[in-house]
Amino acid sequence: MPGDAARLTMGQRSDLKSIENARKEMNLDKPIFKRFLLFLNDLSPIGMYNDEQVESRKGTQVLIQNQDRNLVLKWPYLGRSYRTKTEVTTVLGQALPGTLILAFSAMLFATVFGILLGVLAALKKDTWLDTSAIAASVAGISLPSFFSGLIVAYLFGFLLSQYTGLSMTGSLFTYDPFKGKQLSLQNLILPSLALGIRPLAIITQLTRSALLDVLNQDYILTALAKGLGYTKAVFKHALPNALNPVVTAVSGWLAELMVGSFFVEFIFGWKGIGKVTVDALDKFDFPIVMGSVLLTATIFIIVNLLTDLLYTRLDPRVKLQ
Repeated sequence: MPGDAARLTMGQRSDLKSIENARKEMNLDKPIFKRFLLFLNDLSPIGMYNDEQVESRKGTQVLIQNQDRNLVLKWPYLGRSYRTKTEVTTVLGQALPGTLILAFSAMLFATVFGILLGVLAALKKDTWLDTSAIAASVAGISLPSFFSGLIVAYLFGFLLSQYTGLSMTGSLFTYDPFKGKQLSLQNLILPSLALGIRPLAIITQLTRSALLDVLNQDYILTALAKGLGYTKAVFKHALPNALNPVVTAVSGWLAELMVGSFFVEFIFGWKGIGKVTVDALDKFDFPIVMGSVLLTATIFIIVNLLTDLLYTRLDPRVKLQ
């Protein structure tokens, strides 16, 4: 990327000697392949450090000591912020709860209303309710989160704010000069709505199509022929068997929302990993950017693995081999 992180950190008026010292401290004076090897050394649970580095990093346990080089057992080290000198793990640890709360809230909203709309559309097939649900879901899929975020913020947080009582920006906690730190759940509504529109549309269509397929299965028709109530047949037998594709969508979108919330957090001023990363990109604070990418990728993988395990509970035909 263009720009010099050392010069941005030290300021434009700093002398060349100070900037060179900063570049050396950040390892920016080394070739990229050496910097990459040093990054892998920090990331690995076992690494090579000198005595000074062992003393400066907490949680390291020396396995083999050889003069000035030590083989140590440690937690992955993501480096320090170029600007604040705070450890990246500390910065991300403070921002992660905000992103998790926002992603789970958006996914809860999308799942509950998506399944309800999908069931309604399937039961009212070829009626105006079905057509309206399909049209709304197509519109929702077509809206990227950064665009829907701007619309939701402007409409409900500005034009209709006197009726909704909601603000365009805000985080989970606000600070009052007299009352101190306060929980502000109302600030969660608009970003959750903006972030949940696309998965809601997907879940609605998946629920509708899957439920229509299941309702035409022989065992459902047989149960109805034997006198089982239609509502009981739908919600006790048909819907659980139609939820497999929905579970796939929910898990995939939950992982994606943790990554895709970057722009929504930035638009609404929500304190999470997304806003921290965008701010870090703006300031060329590369350690925070790399750390956030690794963290979100790890979350994505874990969620998908848990989904595979969940399949064995939802569908007896799926077995772990």
